[in-house]
Amino acid sequence: MPVPITDDLAIPDAELRWRFSRSSGPGGQGVNTTDSRVELVFDLAGTKALPPALVERALARLGTRATDGTVVIAASEFRSQLRNREAALERLAELLRRAIAAPPPSRRPTKPSKGQKRRRLEDKKRRGTVKRLRRDTTD
Repeated sequence: MPVPITDDLAIPDAELRWRFSRSSGPGGQGVNTTDSRVELVFDLAGTKALPPALVERALARLGTRATDGTVVIAASEFRSQLRNREAALERLAELLRRAIAAPPPSRRPTKPSKGQKRRRLEDKKRRGTVKRLRRDTTD
């Protein structure tokens, strides 16, 4: 089942690698026998599921999170391997969604209005008055 990133982008299962190991934490007697910890490995630099422009943007935004173009997601918060697999898939999808999102529009700089300047100066004056009244005038 492919991992949906956006409405028109999904990562096929063939590009995902799974590793399983024993998890620390709660689990009772089964904690020593069940490989419930999950590591999901995705080769972002070598993927064919995303356009090259989005891959470059994602690699730039992820920075050190992507080691040699590879993203590793670990999940061990649940006792069951299946739930940890689902959690890892959700985390990968959200991580990639944020990494490939279009940058926000650039801010057009504006100057403060006359009213804002006046209110700022009044607040400064009021604050100075409060501090002046707190002073100890006796020496």
